[in-house]
Amino acid sequence: MGDLALIFAFALGAALCVGAVGALVLRRLRGRSITVHIVALLAVTVTAVAAGVAAVAEAMFLSAHDRDVVLITVAAAAVVSLAVGWLFGRRLAAAAVWADQARQRERRIEQGRRDLVAWVSHDLRTPLAGLRAMAEALEDRVVADPESVSEYHRRIRVETDRMTRLVDDLFELSRINAGALRLTLSAVPLGDVVSDALASTAPLAAAHRVRLRAPDSGWPTVLASEPELARVVGNLLLNAVRYTPSDGTVRVDTGCDADSAWFAVADTCGGIPEDDLPRVFDVAFRGEPARTPRSANRSGPSGAGGLGLAIVRGLVEAHGGRVQVRNIAGGCRFEVRLPLAGT
Repeated sequence: MGDLALIFAFALGAALCVGAVGALVLRRLRGRSITVHIVALLAVTVTAVAAGVAAVAEAMFLSAHDRDVVLITVAAAAVVSLAVGWLFGRRLAAAAVWADQARQRERRIEQGRRDLVAWVSHDLRTPLAGLRAMAEALEDRVVADPESVSEYHRRIRVETDRMTRLVDDLFELSRINAGALRLTLSAVPLGDVVSDALASTAPLAAAHRVRLRAPDSGWPTVLASEPELARVVGNLLLNAVRYTPSDGTVRVDTGCDADSAWFAVADTCGGIPEDDLPRVFDVAFRGEPARTPRSANRSGPSGAGGLGLAIVRGLVEAHGGRVQVRNIAGGCRFEVRLPLAGT
């Protein structure tokens, strides 16, 4: 019994020495991956066993042959343990990273929902209050002369159109986020889509004295769904015109690479703050006052809840493309890349 206690004491002392060194090593490894920590922990455990066996053998409780047999057995177990630890450590690390990303994504989505509700509530409350006031004025005959009545009717129609656009944007965004968007892809001449969008935007641009520029030729054919592509181009053009000051210019350019086509909408809005660039495509994001669209009392539509660029990103990604924005001299440039037809 005395020998067993002595063997335990020798093994415990050796293991404690290894454990103390291992604790220092693990402390130095703070901030490293989960895989590194698991492999280090297994290495400390196996080394503690080997040190205990060596200490007991040195104290003459084991023969040299028995010591070698035990150490070889421990080495074999160490190889398997470290391999399994490395494999499962990587899996645990990947799961931890995925879980953290999922939590961050969920927080961003929840914040986006709150922002969206706040923006939509604000954008609906303002026109509804105006509509109610004008309707009450007409009902109570506070406004009676034909010219004022006609103006009230026009403003009611304008505010109704604004709310209709907002509801349409919400419906489109809900389809995108729910994965319910089904695209019918075909070869679409990009020039035709851009030409139609420019024609639709021209009255608004003329009202704000904004020049529209686009090349007459060189437009590629892309693989896309024409209605959704028209929505993308139209939203980008409307966004550019809304933020471009009078006597500014909005230009559309195009080109193609080996397997993709691109078109870009550039304006002279003065640029976007660098900190805001990553958030431009977020739902309900409108940026600083310098990037605030024209108010509703000027000709043309006002902002519609900050949903236009979020819809652009969702539709472009549904096509297998990508959209990005960067500042250029005097303004900013939105670039959309789509697959070429026939590739």
